[in-house]
Amino acid sequence: MTTATPARPPTKSPDSPALWQAALSRGAGCLLAAQVMQTWFSSQTLSSQFVSPATWMHLAGWFSLKNNMPHDGQADILFSLVLIMVLILSATTWLLGATWLAWRRGVSWSAAFCRWGFYGGLWFGLLGLWDWISLGMQMIGAESLVEFWGLTPAFWCAMCLAGWGTTWLTLGGANPQATWVVTAGPSTRRPRLSTFWLWSMVAVYVVVFVTLNWRLYFNLLIPHGDSVMYEEHLWNVLHGKGFRSYLDQGLFLGEHIQVVHLGLLPMYLLWPSHLLLELCESLALAVGAFPVFWMTRRHTGSERAGLAAAAAYLLYPPMQFLDIEIDLKTFRPEAFGIPLLLLTLDQLDRRNLWGVVLGILGCLTVKEDYAIVLAPLGVWMALFGSSSTNKPGIDCRWMIFGILVAVGSVAYLYLATRLMMPWFRSGVEIHYAKYFSKFGETPEQIVRTMLTNPGLLLGEFFRVSTALYALMLLVPLAFIPLLSPSRLAVGLPLFGILCLNELARDPRHQFHAPLVAIVFWALAGGWPRAVDWTSRVIRAVAKRSSPLPNPLPRGGGEGTMLGTTASSLIRHAVWTSSLAMGLFFSLHPLSLTFWDAKSEWHWRKLYGPSQRAVEFAKIADLIPPSARVASTDFVHPRYTHHARSYDYSGYRRKVSGYESKVPDDTDYIVIDTRHRYSDMKTPAEIPEYRDHSEEWELLPDVTEGYFIVLKRKASQP
Repeated sequence: MTTATPARPPTKSPDSPALWQAALSRGAGCLLAAQVMQTWFSSQTLSSQFVSPATWMHLAGWFSLKNNMPHDGQADILFSLVLIMVLILSATTWLLGATWLAWRRGVSWSAAFCRWGFYGGLWFGLLGLWDWISLGMQMIGAESLVEFWGLTPAFWCAMCLAGWGTTWLTLGGANPQATWVVTAGPSTRRPRLSTFWLWSMVAVYVVVFVTLNWRLYFNLLIPHGDSVMYEEHLWNVLHGKGFRSYLDQGLFLGEHIQVVHLGLLPMYLLWPSHLLLELCESLALAVGAFPVFWMTRRHTGSERAGLAAAAAYLLYPPMQFLDIEIDLKTFRPEAFGIPLLLLTLDQLDRRNLWGVVLGILGCLTVKEDYAIVLAPLGVWMALFGSSSTNKPGIDCRWMIFGILVAVGSVAYLYLATRLMMPWFRSGVEIHYAKYFSKFGETPEQIVRTMLTNPGLLLGEFFRVSTALYALMLLVPLAFIPLLSPSRLAVGLPLFGILCLNELARDPRHQFHAPLVAIVFWALAGGWPRAVDWTSRVIRAVAKRSSPLPNPLPRGGGEGTMLGTTASSLIRHAVWTSSLAMGLFFSLHPLSLTFWDAKSEWHWRKLYGPSQRAVEFAKIADLIPPSARVASTDFVHPRYTHHARSYDYSGYRRKVSGYESKVPDDTDYIVIDTRHRYSDMKTPAEIPEYRDHSEEWELLPDVTEGYFIVLKRKASQP
């Protein structure tokens, strides 16, 4: 790859908009933006998509000058105060943005000031259109649409923010005469620079999320169930207790055909800690940026496009929720499936048959759910597997292989759910059949109901939650995956199942993991079409709206300008969309919730010093490793390396004979009285101590009431 020396940009821009046009755009935009912000923050329901209820109460009181305090979820927000705030924000970003554009493009400051004022103001106005669309829906009486629209302020705000940032970055983009040509020669500066930035982004992600996950663990905020229990699997396997935790009905294979985390055993031998699992998961998720980069670069021929896609992946909220779920479950083996499936799709794009075979086998170790994606992927390979090869006609090898993958995936899913898992559960029905209780109690009943009662099926699928689920997956990527419909369709069966699942209708958990890979595969495939369509739109607008100021930079021919501008728009739109969505829908340091002091997700409450952790340190060595311990969920992870580690909760476990009691061989009981779900605060509230005090000894409290420890008394002769 070689770099041509860019020509010096012109020192002036004669086609810049006039100052009055810029002022009009900004003024009208600020009025509309202030109006919609008044609407949003007058309602606790609407504002809850941006700030916590307690913060809303504080802001509502301030913006109403405390004349009319909020009541019944409504507040009397003064438009004048909101407008002043918007004007200050607009003026600040206008001045700073114009200064950067003038320096970046080498134009006069006045030209940059007018240009950025005009185009930046358009996005302020577009933000305000949300209110007018809502009013139109109310006027026509579309109650369902009004209900849905009331749940979209954060999505709308994120799209406008991404568009605003994309416009600014595109106006200040590199000169279109500066092009990079991919050659077959030795590596040059440009690929090495891209590699540096890619590794840097991956490193930043790993450092940030490993830090967050480890802090949650140190602060006793990670639950054992569906998180640290996977570390217990490794410990029990190494110590001859079987592939299980004591939450399971038996061996874990009765819950899921999921063995991928056993691959961590060699490293776990050297460092037997849950912290290792957190590190490996964050690293695995971050590594998924590499196949995303490769696939996008291959389809676009652009290193920059590949980097933008990789950045979007690392900023993608649905991917990040595999690292830290909304309920603070920080380790899920499903996360390893994202890089595995991405690598498989990359090998498919390269037409490496054996690479695809190995990738598919790896995906099947992650969870049986991946077969739901692999089956339609096999159909795609049979239909389109030869579309990118140099051979004319149909490649029978890929057609046959695709059919085998589709049939084999369906057969594997049946064997896993109807034979293997029930066998490990002693014939008891698989547990997630209850997630579709409206359709039946067994998989056969569920499928039969779906086929014979299409009304119920469609009624459950076409819901507001389905639309929000789709928006959560597509808005962070500027809807570009829709331009590769055949690839995106591979994920439709799983998407439909998730929308029907009564527990999985929220992409802030782990169920959607395979869809992350499919969406980015579709992003790579749809990118060239997005650039082409954008070029056509720019050309049409330029021809039909000659009085409007020309946003295109000077230099080069029309085709070069259009292609460069379109490529820049798409490139910036992708990663800024993920960044903007993360502002409202993530838990990382770039999100609002991270800094909302009154939110339960505030950094100090989750990652700052924890008094619970300080108090637990006083009893950390109290119980010997040879003991059998029953403990509540959030302190449970500290006892997984003991002889037995039982769950103390309202769930009836097999180890206790499916009765509401601790197992008979329990030596100690540890109650965490201050975790978020604790319903026991004093020893008198613990059934074992209250009803059988002759069997249990209350150990002295050295934790100021944070933890209660009971020890079984020695048996009397």
